[in-house]
Amino acid sequence: MSKRPNVIVFMADDLGYGDLSCMGSEVCRTPHLDALAEGGVRFTQWYSSAPICSASRAGLLTGRYPATVGVQGNVSPAVGKLGLTPGVPTLADALKAEGYRTAMFGKWHLGAWHPCRPEDRGFDEWFGFVNGCIDYYSHIFYWGLAGNTIDPVHDLWENGREVYENGRYFIDLVTERALAYLRRTSRRSDDERPFFLYIPYNTPHYPMHAPPEYLERFAHLPWEKQIYAAMVSVMDDSIGAIVGELKDQGIFEETCIFFQPDHGPSRETRNWMDGREEPYPGGSTGGLRGHKASLFDGGIHLPAIMSWPDAIPSGVVNDQLGTGMDIFPTLLCAAGGDPSPYDVDGLDLMPMISSGDPSPRQEIFWKYNRQTAVRRGQWKLVRNGLLLDEPEADPVHLSDLESDPGERVNLAQERPDVVRELSAAIDRWEESLKAG
Repeated sequence: MSKRPNVIVFMADDLGYGDLSCMGSEVCRTPHLDALAEGGVRFTQWYSSAPICSASRAGLLTGRYPATVGVQGNVSPAVGKLGLTPGVPTLADALKAEGYRTAMFGKWHLGAWHPCRPEDRGFDEWFGFVNGCIDYYSHIFYWGLAGNTIDPVHDLWENGREVYENGRYFIDLVTERALAYLRRTSRRSDDERPFFLYIPYNTPHYPMHAPPEYLERFAHLPWEKQIYAAMVSVMDDSIGAIVGELKDQGIFEETCIFFQPDHGPSRETRNWMDGREEPYPGGSTGGLRGHKASLFDGGIHLPAIMSWPDAIPSGVVNDQLGTGMDIFPTLLCAAGGDPSPYDVDGLDLMPMISSGDPSPRQEIFWKYNRQTAVRRGQWKLVRNGLLLDEPEADPVHLSDLESDPGERVNLAQERPDVVRELSAAIDRWEESLKAG
C-alpha cells in the first residue's frame, strides 16, 4: 500500500441481523451493501458493544466499553447533561492526529451539549442532529428535554449552527452533504490529506417515514414491512451514491469502508402502526433471540461489512469474533497509526481481515441495566436477560452458540461448571468497571 486509506464508517440504526439481502432478507433489498460484501469481507460473528443507541456508538468511536466512557445507556437530552466523557479520545481525534481530515453527517446521540458535541470530539465539520431521533421531514425531536414532559425542539445543525431544511427528507440531506464533501475535498490540490468520514444514519429507527417513491418499490408488502423496507432502501441507495462518487473520482480502491448497525431491531410500539399483520412486523433478527435493549443475540449480533480493495480480499465470509470496539484500533492501524498510547478495550483485527489470521478477540462482555452477558468461544451466558416478544427469560441462561445460535436451549443446569466460570468472569469485569 503506497497511500494511507481514506476511511468511511457507515452505521445503520435499529437494523436487524437478517435485514440485508446478503444476510438472507426476503423483505429488504440492499444491492449496494451486497456489492460491498461481495467485493470485501462479510462478518457473521460481529457484535455491537451495547444493545442501545448511544452506548453502541460510544463503543465504536472510542474503542472502549461504553460504561468506562460515561455512556451506559442512552444519553439524556436534558439541558446540560453530559454524554461521552470529555477528554476521552475518539476515532476522529486519533485519525486527526495522524493528519486526516474528519467529518460527520448523521445522528450523533453522544451528547447534545458542550463539551460533548461533534465539534468537541474531533470532527472538523459535521451536519445532523444531536439527540436520539427526529421527524424525518420537520427534523423535530419530540421526545422531551425537560424531565418526562413533552418538549419538542428542532434538532438540525451544521457545524454547531442550527439550520432549517423543513420538508426535506433527512437521509437525502445526509447524502447531499457527503457527496459535496467528497467533491470539495478531493479537488483541493493544496490538501492531499486522506479523510475520515463518519456517516451514522438514523434509518430504520422510528418515526417510520419514507419518501413515496421508495414506498412504491415495496407496494407488494404489508404496510408496516413496506415502510421498513423502504427506509432501509433509502439508506442503501445513499451508500450506493457515496460509493459511486468514490469510483467516479478513482479513489474507491484506496478507501476502507466499514458498515454495521448500532444494535438489533426495535420492538417498541413506535416501530409499527397497528400490528395487524404480526406482532412485530419491523426488523428481522434472522432467527436470533432478542431485540434492541436485549443482551440475547438479537439485540447485539449484527451484520457487518468491510471493503478495501487495495488491502483486503474480496468475497470473504469471516466467521470469527469481532465487535464494534475493535474498529478504533483496526482502522487506526490501517491508517498507519499506533493504538498503544490510547486506553482501548478494542483489538486490531486487520491481520484477521486481510490475511485470515485467527481473531485476537476471545471474549466480549456486555452490561445494560440489570442485564449482563459474556461470550467466550462457543459459550454465551446471559444474566437477567430482557425479552419483550416471548415469556420472561430464565435469570441465568447459558447457550452453546455453535449448536444453538438462536439461544433457545438453556444449558445452565447441565453445565454448572461453565456457568460458574463465566459468572466469575462477568463479576471480575464488573469490578474492573468500578475500578476504572
